[in-house]
Amino acid sequence: IIQGGTPSSKRKRPLEEGNNGHFCKLQLIWKKVSWSVTPKNALVQLHELKPGLQYKMVSQTGPVHAPVFAVAVEVNGLTFEGTGPTKKKAKMRAAELALKSFVQFPNACQAHFAMGNCINPSTDFTSDQADFPDTLFKEFEPSTHSEDFSVYNPVNNELLSTAYRHGRLLCHTLDLMGHGKQNKHKMASKAESEKNPVVLLNELRSGLRYVCLSETVEKQHIKSFVMAVRVDGRTFEGSGRSKKLAKGQAAQAALQALFNIRLPSHIPSRSKCHHLPQDFADSVYQMVAQKFRELTDNFTSMHARHKTLAGIVMTKGLDIRQAQVIVLSSGTKCINGEYINDQGLAVNDCHAEIVARRAFVHFLYSQLELHLSKRREDWERSIFVRLKEGGYRLRENILFHLYVSTSPCGDARLNSPYEITTDLNSSKHIVRKYRGHLRTKIESGEGTIPVRCHNAAQTWDGVLLGEQLITMSCTDKIARWNILGLQGALLSSFIEPMYLHSIIVGSLYHTGHLSRVMSHRVEDIGQLPASYRRNQLLLSGVSHADARQPGKSPSFSVNWIVGNADLEVINATTGKRTCGSPSRLCKHMFFTRWAKLHGKPLQVEAKLVAQTYQSVKQQLFKAFQKAGLGTWVKKPPEQDQFLLTV
Repeated sequence: IIQGGTPSSKRKRPLEEGNNGHFCKLQLIWKKVSWSVTPKNALVQLHELKPGLQYKMVSQTGPVHAPVFAVAVEVNGLTFEGTGPTKKKAKMRAAELALKSFVQFPNACQAHFAMGNCINPSTDFTSDQADFPDTLFKEFEPSTHSEDFSVYNPVNNELLSTAYRHGRLLCHTLDLMGHGKQNKHKMASKAESEKNPVVLLNELRSGLRYVCLSETVEKQHIKSFVMAVRVDGRTFEGSGRSKKLAKGQAAQAALQALFNIRLPSHIPSRSKCHHLPQDFADSVYQMVAQKFRELTDNFTSMHARHKTLAGIVMTKGLDIRQAQVIVLSSGTKCINGEYINDQGLAVNDCHAEIVARRAFVHFLYSQLELHLSKRREDWERSIFVRLKEGGYRLRENILFHLYVSTSPCGDARLNSPYEITTDLNSSKHIVRKYRGHLRTKIESGEGTIPVRCHNAAQTWDGVLLGEQLITMSCTDKIARWNILGLQGALLSSFIEPMYLHSIIVGSLYHTGHLSRVMSHRVEDIGQLPASYRRNQLLLSGVSHADARQPGKSPSFSVNWIVGNADLEVINATTGKRTCGSPSRLCKHMFFTRWAKLHGKPLQVEAKLVAQTYQSVKQQLFKAFQKAGLGTWVKKPPEQDQFLLTV
């Protein structure tokens, strides 16, 4: 029996020596970094981000036994005032308010990361097998190698991995690093500098669980996985050829939606979501919002009320200085079946995206009609150049960008595109039956349902006798534009397909899913004729979207086209202007303008002149069917069988 403290303390020496000194080194390293795990208060965090701030006593109110102090601090040109029962607490409150104004993260490490100050944020601190780079730990070494510390240098990776397993070193240790020494070290390799969204999301919200929603086998036995994760009460999903890639996409979606962090380099090129630069996307949104503000007298007009706003902006390259809003629209309703018109005088679909596309067609006609003028300056104002062999070509580097205030209705609108029937933290797999399926709008209402009928066309008599008029969802129509172009069948006899360069979505924006439903559903469409392509849109959300307006959706739709002074208002139920006359966007108006451009009488149906367009359209419909996504439902053919009186 050993009594007293002296003999027991001697037992520690052999342990230290037998471990080659690792135990002692571990104690030193842990002593140096363990304090950083403790959350830092607002004063410390703000000082790290904005050193040298001055706090000023503003006032002291209340009785002597219960005073209330007010302290203010100026940050980024703004003054933040905090109150509290003591000066210290008031100062703390002011710091908290200042932090909230520009930092979205709960601790200083995360704020440093958001501001780009971390050396290597991709290092996986959540893995027990993490390989820690030497450069990460050299910052902990003393600046002068005295005898007292020489035994502890250098610190190796194995030791720090041991330290991590014993002490659970977290991202917080990055706060200790001195940024002045960074350029003394060798640059990190490409593999080390790649940012992993799963790791980053775990640093911001620890303890997340991912669930495999579906596992499908495609052609040639290629597997495809869909993974989901719930963060802050919202569900995000991603897809990929492996669970790892799918998890990465899900984490990417969460980072983008919750923290406005994008790490596009993580996703392999095959499944990468092509992103528009954020500042450019925000500028497009602001231009559309500002133009709508002007047209509605600062939103005071009765027609400013809307659930969905859309607009198309034209640019030369990605130079926002030469950008121009060319069309605007709003609306969320479709025509009632009883008002369908066999003379082409009614607009069937008054959803904002669809009206914007029809307004864009109106704009294209105006640009082509400039070439009917005898004045050369009119030709030069057109976005088209006349070709010697006939037809017209779009001028070089002109791009078109669609802004929509919320995700298009249909499969893209399903922000969590699966039915959540159980807690996502459980291991139960959830399979969604209608993933990517074609969907139709609800007549005179809102929302969509999967295509159920197998007939490709509706009948005129059936609709007039009370059958619901079926209209394909906006998601599916945009997917169609990505193959056929925006110009439609009639204009295809004059110009090549006109594709959108990008789509910017204000709310309910889901990164991977939007890309998938817009482009990837028809990957197997096959070889397309010359000038047609499977268009790869650039996608983006906006940094600060306007809140959706509460209340019932208005029953009208508005549209504006550059060169026109006023908004046109359409009754969405009847498909005509509120005064009862046909809209400038109806089929009859477009056919009249087309005939003027064509210049000679036709002996066949005008839309059939564009034979290549019609062929590609059938190819698209077959691709949807082949992929098991349903049958594209057409309107009754009678609505296109009207004549022009010349």
